Amino acid sequence: MRYDLAGKVLLITGAARGIGAQLAREAAARGARVALVGLEGELLEQLSADLDAHWYECDVTDQAALDAAVTSTVDRLGGIDVVVANAGIANLGTVAVGPVDALVRTVEVNLCGAIRTVSAALPHVTAARGHVLIVSSAAAFTAMPGMAAYCASKAGVEQFANVLRLETRPRGVTVGTAHPIWIDTDLVRDIRDDLASFRTALRRLPWPLSTVVPVEQCVEALLHGIERRKRKVYVPRSLALVQALRPVVLSGLSDALITRFGGRTMVGQMEDEVRQLGRSFGRTSVGERS
Repeated sequence: MRYDLAGKVLLITGAARGIGAQLAREAAARGARVALVGLEGELLEQLSADLDAHWYECDVTDQAALDAAVTSTVDRLGGIDVVVANAGIANLGTVAVGPVDALVRTVEVNLCGAIRTVSAALPHVTAARGHVLIVSSAAAFTAMPGMAAYCASKAGVEQFANVLRLETRPRGVTVGTAHPIWIDTDLVRDIRDDLASFRTALRRLPWPLSTVVPVEQCVEALLHGIERRKRKVYVPRSLALVQALRPVVLSGLSDALITRFGGRTMVGQMEDEVRQLGRSFGRTSVGERS
């Protein structure tokens, strides 16, 4: 049966930009009441005014702030039917040149932030027999130089959701993970603009791993997944085949092919570019703690 979003309360993290912001717009257009959570308070406030939505500025790695955001949402909107753990960042560079704090920060936001978000909202979602959607990535079942912390965090997100699904099912709560490929958001545009090595790699990746998807198309798929309470959402759908072939994608043969067709050169170029940039995250990223 279709899970009608009209009148439902959706709490969305990472809601200031990209997937989170567009998801809030489309959900509100379908009659949902939306709570926007994330950093960049000015953007959240502006979006909230456009959508007549609730907003709360906080870092998803701060449990006290997340708890306060959830309490504020429940006080204002009466409960939470759906939580979308969407907040995510990606550090730039390899393990060798990336500061360890940037690697750890990526895992803290992407994985620990999802765990903290779900834990804070779960009692209310359980009371509503609602739905949890955690945004993972195609990076959960692929590997690419320069994305060690990002891939690790997104694989962790998927496994967290897989176990959570089993734990919450007896209580009527459904859990899904979303696996987008490159989505045309500030995060991806920043990496593409900063690193020529990334642009080269993107051209060389096989279909569908080279696909850049408009954010509107991604959000449509996510909303369809929420409305059908689906356990997996792939953007594009062809990524389901890539996950099914995960043993091949992550095999020694795949490692050899990547290295042979430019992997070694790309790594050196990427490391040089990141050193020259002098920063660990994209221009519009909120990865760095203030």
